[in-house]
Formats: sequence, C-alpha cells, structure tokens
Amino acid sequence: MWYISYWLFPLVAACVWLATLIVLLVRWKIDGSPAYPSMEPGQSIAYISDVAAQGLKPLFVAGCAVSSVFFVLAFISERWLRHKYRLVPNRGVYDKTLSLLAILFSMVGAAGLILLAHFDTLKHSRLHGGFLIMFIGGYLLSALFICLEYLRLGVEYKEHKIIFMSFLVKVFFILVELALAIAYKVLGKRRRTRDTAAIIEWVVAFIFALYVLSFVVDLFPAVKSKDHIPQGERSRAMAQTSSSLESGSYPSTQPRLSQEAQLATDQMVDVGATYRGRVGDGTRMPAATYNPHTYRQTPLS
Repeated sequence: MWYISYWLFPLVAACVWLATLIVLLVRWKIDGSPAYPSMEPGQSIAYISDVAAQGLKPLFVAGCAVSSVFFVLAFISERWLRHKYRLVPNRGVYDKTLSLLAILFSMVGAAGLILLAHFDTLKHSRLHGGFLIMFIGGYLLSALFICLEYLRLGVEYKEHKIIFMSFLVKVFFILVELALAIAYKVLGKRRRTRDTAAIIEWVVAFIFALYVLSFVVDLFPAVKSKDHIPQGERSRAMAQTSSSLESGSYPSTQPRLSQEAQLATDQMVDVGATYRGRVGDGTRMPAATYNPHTYRQTPLS
C-alpha cells in the first residue's frame, strides 16, 4: 500500500516531538507558570528541561527516544533508497560519504537528546548542559553534511526541482538554528536575559520539528518507484559496432540498442507517473524485466 512507506519515519518523529513539546508547554501553563526549583533566580519562563524535570520526566524521555530513533531511521532510509535506486542515486564515493556522515552525526545528536532527557537539569545540571551541546552540535553537523549531499544531487539532477528546494530548506535550518543556538548560549549566561533564552529554546525546538518534517518530502518520491523503474535512472543507449549498425543486425553477444521511457520528475504532484518499460527496436519491455545493475537487457520472446 502506497501510504505505508519510509516517509512515515520522519513523520512519526516530528509528530511525537511536537506532541511532547505541546504537552510540556500546556502542563506549565495549567500549573500557573510556576517557578520551578531548577530555574535560576530572576527567571520566570521555564526551559523545556525545567518543565520535564517536574513529574513529566518519563514522558520527556520516551518522547525524545522515539523521536530520535525514528529520525535516525529516516537518515538511514534516505541512504538505502538511493543505494537501491528508489531515489535518485548518489553519483560517487564523495556523495555517499556525505550521506554516511549525516547518518553518523544524526546518531550523535540522537544520543545527546536521549541523554539530556534522562539527566535532567534539576539533579544533573552539568551533564544536562553537556548533552545539550552534543544534541545541537550533532544535528547541526548532520544537517550540514546532508545539505552538501543535496547540493550535489541538485546540480546533478536539475530536472528534479524538489531536491534543490529541500536543499534550501536545510540551509535555512542550519543558518537559523545556528544563530538561535548562539543567542541562546549568550543570553542564558546573563541573569536579565534568561527569560529570552528560554523563549529561544522553545522556538529552536519547534523549528527542529519543521526540519524533521522536511524529510517527508525527501522520502515520499520513493512511493512512486516502489514497483517501477529506479527513480532518476538516466537513458542508456548502448553503442553498437559500426558493422552491426550498417548491417542492421544485432549479434547475440551484443546488447540491443534501447532507451528508457521518460519518467516524470520528483514533484509530488506526479504520483500517478508509471514506468512504461524499455523501448528498443519497436519492442517494449515491461518494468519487471529491467535490471538497473546490468547493461544487458533480454527482450521478451
């Protein structure tokens, strides 16, 4: 079924993360916006971790764990789908390395998020601060590497405009989150601006959810290629020897000249696009006989 696919990983991660944040924020407001013991003197707006440490720690840990695991699965799915030609493939070792580094640092960020949720700011303030840096740094580096990967993909596959749009979204995330992270760190050290720092932390958390959701758009095109030609596979015209072309014959040892029927772009509006087989010598070959990993195509009998 089309609706059960890899794009559910980032969707679940984003929904769980948003639900966790909303529950924490609503709980703080319902309680009358109290000043918790973990809050600094003069601070009136609670940090996310301040609210989580007050009876909602199990929820916070569970929400962070589920969000982190499913987001890592989204990164792994992206690499797997490109490897299997379900998404436009990486063109070389450098591109694949960028993807693997993005996966690695997403795991670092995920570990930081889970650990900072477990070591709350009330009882383990120093550890909590360290894991917060690990969380932000891991995901920023992960975003940087996948941004570089998408830039190269956008240049290579100009016909797939959604890739470049996704690249712009990730660049926006890097710049905004980096600027806010710096502001959060600076303002959090000053007593008079700690409330502002707390607001920034909530904003960063909600923007992070939007970043996670951007991967739904990245993975959704794999739905179209589930039973069709590997997405983005370019036309392959097999060169024949001059003698074969002149005589019009095709030796049994030579592959037949063939080309792919055009597949629609990555745009989500093209979900009805289907692969109509390979065309060669007036004979159309069904998609089931197509093997992207070999040049030789066996025509139907």
